[in-house]
Amino acid sequence: MSRVGKQSIVLADDVKVNILPEKLEFEGPQGKLTSPLLPGIKAELKDNQLVLIRAEDTKEQRSYHGLCRSLAFNAAVGVSKGFSRQLEIVGVGYRAKVDKGKLELNLGYSKPVMYKIPEDVEIVLEKSTLITVKGIDKQRVGQVSAKIRSFRKPDPYKLKGIRYVGERLIKKERKAVVSGA
Repeated sequence: MSRVGKQSIVLADDVKVNILPEKLEFEGPQGKLTSPLLPGIKAELKDNQLVLIRAEDTKEQRSYHGLCRSLAFNAAVGVSKGFSRQLEIVGVGYRAKVDKGKLELNLGYSKPVMYKIPEDVEIVLEKSTLITVKGIDKQRVGQVSAKIRSFRKPDPYKLKGIRYVGERLIKKERKAVVSGA
């Protein structure tokens, strides 16, 4: 069996799941999410635990089994607790500001970068250099965080730019100049 797929998902008390033929619907205090059930995968609810079962033992079914379980687990956690990702801005004069559904980033370019915040994601500024992206869908939170990071990726020489909190960067030495005679 799939190591990931055979694990059961323990649901929180405030999470309700509706099992449909092609998808799972999760509802909790944070909101509603759906998770797909790929062909050959069935779901059963036993004593507040969700178990996913596959019909065959083919390579494709085994990979679908683990994928469906991971997607269902992320949806169950998202509707009960939610997900968040933190980004820090490093650099002299680099800062962020949230104003009327837009994130304004001053990153050393001639004009500030304006990013429209999606409706399903919330962006909070702890400081002008610390951005927290929150939401119930793990994939959307990660995608929005990666998009914001892409506006100014960390420079390997000066380590300036936008990085995830806790991201370890290795500083490169400056390029050596070869003097010819």
